[in-house]
This record gives sequence, C-alpha cells and structure tokens, in this order.
Amino acid sequence: MTWKGTLRSMQASARRAERNSKRRQRELQVQEKEYAKMEAREQAAYEVEVYENHIELLLSMHKDSGEDIDWNEFVQRPAPLKPVALNTLENQARKNETSYKPGFIARSLKLETKKRRKLAEAVQTAVIKDKQQLDQELTEWESKNNDWKEEFELAQGILNGNGPSKIEAIKRIDPFTDISHLGTAIVVSIAGDGILECTLSVHGEKVIPQEIKSLLQSGKLSAKKMPTSKFNELLQDYVCSCVLRVGQELLSILPDDLVIVTAIDTLLNSATGHLEEQPILSVAISRETLFRLNMQSIDPSDSMKNFVHTMNFKKTTGFMPVSRVSSRDFAKPA
Repeated sequence: MTWKGTLRSMQASARRAERNSKRRQRELQVQEKEYAKMEAREQAAYEVEVYENHIELLLSMHKDSGEDIDWNEFVQRPAPLKPVALNTLENQARKNETSYKPGFIARSLKLETKKRRKLAEAVQTAVIKDKQQLDQELTEWESKNNDWKEEFELAQGILNGNGPSKIEAIKRIDPFTDISHLGTAIVVSIAGDGILECTLSVHGEKVIPQEIKSLLQSGKLSAKKMPTSKFNELLQDYVCSCVLRVGQELLSILPDDLVIVTAIDTLLNSATGHLEEQPILSVAISRETLFRLNMQSIDPSDSMKNFVHTMNFKKTTGFMPVSRVSSRDFAKPA
C-alpha cells in the first residue's frame, strides 16, 4: 500500500472506531437545524443533551487514537519497476505484414498492392500507439516512483531518528482534528537531544461550559452557574485527557519510546500582573507505560500518576503554573 493508501486506511479505521459520543454530536448538529420548529420542552431536552454530549466529548479525548505505522514496511517496499518499450502492437503489425500472402481473389483483382500498403500503414500506426502507451506508462511510473522515493526517504529518516522527518510525518497525518476543533492549538518540536516535544494550548475558559444545564421535572430548562470546584475538576480531566490523546497519537505515528507533552493555558502571572500563557501540565509519556493502560476505563487525571509529570492543581483554585519536564532528564548517554 502506498503512503496515500495508508493514510486513507487510517482515516477509514478512525471512522469505524468513532466513539458513540462523536456520532451523537453529529446527530445533534443535524437536529440543530430543526431547533426553531421544536416545542419548548423539546428545545430544553435538546439543549441538555447537547450540553451532556459536549462534556462527554471533553472528558474522553484519550479514548481515540490512530493506528500504528510500520515504517520498516515502507523502507522494505521495492521501487516500482520502470516500464520498457515492448513494441507489442508494432511486432504484431510487422508479423502481419511479413506473413501476408495474397490469395487468388487479391491477385485476380490486383488488390495485393493496396493490401500491402495498408499493412505498412498499420505498422506505422502501431509504432505511434506503442509510443503513446509507453509514454502513459512512464508518466504513471514517474508519479508512483516519486511517491515511493518520498515514502522511502521519510521512513528512513524516521527510523534513523531524524527530527524534521518526524515532524513532517505528523504534519501529513494531522491526527489532532478532534482536539483542534475545540480550539486547542498544537505545536510540535524536537529537543536538542532528539526527544519529541509537543505543546498544546488548551483554552480552558473557552472550552469548559460556564453553566450546568439540566431538565426540571416540569420539562423546563435549568441553567445554573457551574461551581468553581466543578469547573476546575472538568478542566483538569479535559487537560489530562488531551495530553493522553496527543501522547497516543504521537507514539502511534512514530517509533519513539518517549514523548514530552506540555499543556499551557492563560494564567495570571503574579510577578507581572498580566495574563500569560504558562505551562499547567507537563508529562513525559513513555510508550511502555502508555500502552499498558486501559484507556476506556482510566480517570485521565488519576492516570498522570503513571508518568513523570509536573502539575499543581487544587479544586478550589484550579491549575497553577509549573515548570516543563526537561528532555535532558531522559536523554540517552552518548
């Protein structure tokens, strides 16, 4: 399978494995068009379901991830064979020309000369068609060969630990769609020691709802301000879920043993009095530990205990700034 074919396969797999909450979100988006036509009770029930679905999505980002890529497969795949001129049509036309023997009627009606002229013309036509066929095959081969070279060089670079190759692969696959639609921005870089680092801006104030929506027994909508402690708990689980999701995606794409993922958000800098983007969670996610976890059952926040990480969080005050986990602590000795 070519690189493009691999991408299509991964996308199809992601669609097959789509969470119920994601499918329900799409269904609710369709229903949104009918919102104005709904009765008051239906509108209230719809708003509560949208709210609950949004919360479920926020807290289950880690339950999805792409397929692993076997870069050795790309390296071992042979280059496409370059087509050569077989002159199949010309050879057949020349065979027809040389084997022609006029029959009695052709000799009697003096048609031999005309027939031989047509056979000679057929040879020239065959030569042109053979060339056109070869040109088309060469064009197709050139495209396939360019894809193969591109795949081979990228795979070889990744297997050799080349930083730009790793980043290029991540850009091509673009595995973070489910997170980015929530406003989460992601930046990937390579540390000097070759360890991949990822920074995601979580924009918690914009993503986590400010209200709790529920249905009253009367069928009316209840919208109450979300308590600070509840807001902070949701934010913590959302941030940890996103970090786990990013770690899974990166380690599925790359053969690395470890990546460092840092979540940043806008916090008050007590030294300057200004709001600034600062790290709130930084995690060294190891392949061995990550893929041992049951992602369908874990609590995202509690799961951080399995990794080397920095996080300063309280239900009453939320996240406080922390230092990033340093890649130098995990660099292999030269």
